[in-house]
Amino acid sequence: MSTEILAPMPGNVWKVQVKEGDAVVEGQELIILEAMKMEVPIITTSAGTVSKVNVKVDDKVATKQVLMVIE
Repeated sequence: MSTEILAPMPGNVWKVQVKEGDAVVEGQELIILEAMKMEVPIITTSAGTVSKVNVKVDDKVATKQVLMVIE
């Protein structure tokens, strides 16, 4: 079963902490967004392997945009 990681708010991608094929654990920081002059960490709610990363540094994202997928 796959888990989609969604943007909680609009912003800019400041850092991408993982790449496709990386194993992740529940609670791990995946991406840091910059929104409203704050850094917003995006954390996984499930363990697995990153199967798809849909964003890169400096991308602008919208609310509920799929940032990555974890299998």
